[in-house]
Amino acid sequence: MNQPSAPAVWRNMTQAELDAAYDQAAYAANRVQVLSRYAGESDAVRGRFGSPARYAYGEGPNEALDVYGGVGSGAPINIFIHGGAWRSGRAADYAFPAALFLDVGARFVVPDFDWVQDRNGDLLPIADQIRRAIAWTWLNAAQFGGDRDSLYLSAHSSGAHMGCVALASDWTAAGLPEDAIKGALLCSGMYDLEPVSLSARSAYVTFTEASVAALSPMRHLDRIRTPLIVAHGGLETPEFQRQSRDFAAALSERGWPCRTLYGESYNHFEILETLAIPDGLLGRAALEQMELV
Repeated sequence: MNQPSAPAVWRNMTQAELDAAYDQAAYAANRVQVLSRYAGESDAVRGRFGSPARYAYGEGPNEALDVYGGVGSGAPINIFIHGGAWRSGRAADYAFPAALFLDVGARFVVPDFDWVQDRNGDLLPIADQIRRAIAWTWLNAAQFGGDRDSLYLSAHSSGAHMGCVALASDWTAAGLPEDAIKGALLCSGMYDLEPVSLSARSAYVTFTEASVAALSPMRHLDRIRTPLIVAHGGLETPEFQRQSRDFAAALSERGWPCRTLYGESYNHFEILETLAIPDGLLGRAALEQMELV
C-alpha cells in the first residue's frame, strides 16, 4: 500500500525538503574544514598586518568593530558583514579577506553584533546594530584614515541578508547622505524571509508577520539606492540559489544597477574564500566595484 505523500509547505517543497534547503550543512560536507580555514587565514592576516584597531559603535558588549589598516588618510573603506545563520560567527574569524583590501591601500572593517539567541530570537535589534555599525564607520572614518565618501559593503550569507536590510535604510535619519554606501557585494544571502520563516530556522528565530515584512529586502526594492553585485555558488542549496536569482532579477527589472556572479563549483562556504584572492570570483569583483584595479 502506497504511503500518502507529505504535503507541500512552500511552493512544491515538503517540510523536510524546505528544512534541507535552508541548511547549508546538508549541501557542504566540508563546512567545518572551511570554517577552520577562515579562522586560520584570519590569524595569518593578523600575523602579517598586526592586530586591528577596535572601536565601539554602541554600548552593548558585542557592539564593536575591527578596523584593519591605518597608515595614511583618505583610504577607501570596505565593511564586511559576516554570516553564521544569525547565531554564530565573530569578527576575529573574518579577517582573512583584509589583505586583499590592505594591499591596495584600502581599509577593511568587520563589525561584531549580537547573535539571535542573545535577543530571544528577535532579528530586529541585530539589524539595528548593523545599521549603527555602518553609520559609525561613515561618521568616524577620519579616525582610522578612511574616506567616508568611498564606503563600500561586502557581506555573506545571513550577513548578506542583514547587509541588504541596511541598504534599504533611511540613512538621512542617521545623519548620513542617501548614497553613503557607494556599492555593495552581497554573496549567498536571503532576501525574502517568508520561506525561511516556514523552515527549521523558526526553531531559534522568532519570526512574526511584522518582522518578516520589515526584514525582507524583496519587499523594499524601492528603498535600495546602492549599485549591487549579487553572487552565489552553484553548489549551494536550491533555495539560496533561487533567492539570489530572484532578488537580482527583481532589481534588474526595475532598471537598478545589479551585476550577478555565479560560482559554478563553489558551495556556500567555499565561495567566500574567493573574496580573499585578487583574481578570485569575489575578490576581483570587489576591487573592480571600488575602482581599485
